[in-house]
Amino acid sequence: MVRILVDGHGGDAAPEMVLEALRLVMANPARVTGSSAGSTLEIGIVGQVEVLEPLLASHGLSEQVALVAADAVVGMCDSPSHALRRKKGSSMHVGAAMVRDGSWDAFVSAGNTGALMAISKVVLRMLPGIDRPAIASMIPALDQGRTLMLDAGANSECTSDHLVQFAIMGSCYMQAAEGLDAPRVGLLNIGSEEIKGTDVIKLTSAKLSETDLNYIGNVEGTDISTNRVDVVVCDGFVGNVALKTMEGTARFLAQSIKDELTGGMLSKAGALLARGALNRFKDKVNPAKYNGAPLLGLNGIVVKSHGGTDADGFVSAIAVAYKEVSEHLTDRITTSIQEMVDL
Repeated sequence: MVRILVDGHGGDAAPEMVLEALRLVMANPARVTGSSAGSTLEIGIVGQVEVLEPLLASHGLSEQVALVAADAVVGMCDSPSHALRRKKGSSMHVGAAMVRDGSWDAFVSAGNTGALMAISKVVLRMLPGIDRPAIASMIPALDQGRTLMLDAGANSECTSDHLVQFAIMGSCYMQAAEGLDAPRVGLLNIGSEEIKGTDVIKLTSAKLSETDLNYIGNVEGTDISTNRVDVVVCDGFVGNVALKTMEGTARFLAQSIKDELTGGMLSKAGALLARGALNRFKDKVNPAKYNGAPLLGLNGIVVKSHGGTDADGFVSAIAVAYKEVSEHLTDRITTSIQEMVDL
């Protein structure tokens, strides 16, 4: 049984969005587990009882979802330091502590990213051999593929050792989540040539070449959504800018296509004929399918959902947590780091 606890107060549309997501999960657990052969999933929600208890009842979930009490809520505008020091009874604190103590296997929140990162790092601590956690973001790629990019915003400045650790964690994640035997790891740079990049990037490349990872060298931004690479490593500043640029470009393309196909009778007729292909394109770039960014490197499983996601997207984040638990990702990362140290 995989036990997943969710934050009842995290996200722009919480708690209603979270409760609707849990209703979808309970109605069809296979959306999370990937199997219809009996449920191996236990779900809990943490937050203020007086707020969540009536909502659980109204959604028919009182008997299906465990309610864990928390006194406070971390707001989207709260600074990480304020949330860490002044709101120790918050749903984030309680959720992370429950994972640390073994009461639950994973914690999922769509709340304040900085606060979630700070609280999780202090409460859960880091895995041996890992200095900093990284936000890992899954990106759609050609040929039905996926590319994992990390860090996507947790660490604006990184040393070469941090980037090597990110590469190891990313490789372990893609082995577990996507079933890849030897994920191709690339280092995000301004060119593929070895002479390009900052001193940190050059040193990182040299260190990655000495590991047992399937390191393919420098990759550029144009490679992220291709089938050339499986794991893209970068610092959080570069990763966050790249990720949001891709999100903005996807929205621009989707809106532009819609505008062009609804601009006249002939265009509308063409859109009708191409409806199947257009629906497949829309599904492929639907951000809800890729929602759920694991905070890798923690001594426990925490998944960050996009704050503006809908219920379907939050279900995807729960599925990410389920996969991490069932594939023993934390143990895999620990073993891989130790093997690298022993080399």
